[in-house]
Amino acid sequence: MALLILGLVLFLGVHTTRVLAGGWRARMIERLGLNGWKALYSLASLLGFVLIVWGFAVARERPVPLYAPPLALRHLNALFTLIAFVLVAAAYVPRNHLKAKLGHPMLAGVKTWAFGHLLATGMLRDVVLFGAFLLWAILDFAASRRRDRREQVQYPPGTLIGDLLSVVIGVVAWAAFAFWLHVWLIGVSPFA
Repeated sequence: MALLILGLVLFLGVHTTRVLAGGWRARMIERLGLNGWKALYSLASLLGFVLIVWGFAVARERPVPLYAPPLALRHLNALFTLIAFVLVAAAYVPRNHLKAKLGHPMLAGVKTWAFGHLLATGMLRDVVLFGAFLLWAILDFAASRRRDRREQVQYPPGTLIGDLLSVVIGVVAWAAFAFWLHVWLIGVSPFA
C-alpha cells in the first residue's frame, strides 16, 4: 500500500503544483525554461504513474475488503465511466458545449470516473486509489474554476459538431476500453 500512496502523492502532487505552488512553479519555469519544466513535470508524472500501477498490483496481492457493493452499482459504474470518457474527450475537442460550460471537462470526467469506481468496488486499495483521484479532481476543479473567474477566462462557444465529436470519440474510446482494454490492462472485466 505504501508504493500506491507514494505514487499517488507524487502523481497528484505534480498535477497540483499550479494550484498549491503557483509561485514556485513560475520560478521553476523561469529557471529551467518551459521545455525543461515540461520535461521535469513529465518525468515526475511518469514515475508517479509507475508507482501507482506497481503499488496497486502489490496491494491486489493482499486484498482488504471494506464493503461489498451490490451488482447494480457495477452496472451503474459503466454509465459513470461512459460519461467520464465523453467528458475527457470534450477536453480535447474544440468548440463543444461541455468545455464552454464546465471549462475543465477532464477534471469533471476524473471526478465522474472515480466516483463511479468507488460505488462499484469495495477493497481498501480501490478506496485509496479512487478516493485520492476523486478528492484531487474536486479540489483542482474548484481551484481551476476560481482561477478562470479571477482571470476572466472565456471559453469559445460550443457547436453541434464539437458536441457530436466529443460524444462519438468518448463513446468509441469507452467501448474499446470497457470491452477490451480494461481486461487486458487491469485484468478485470467491467461486465463480469
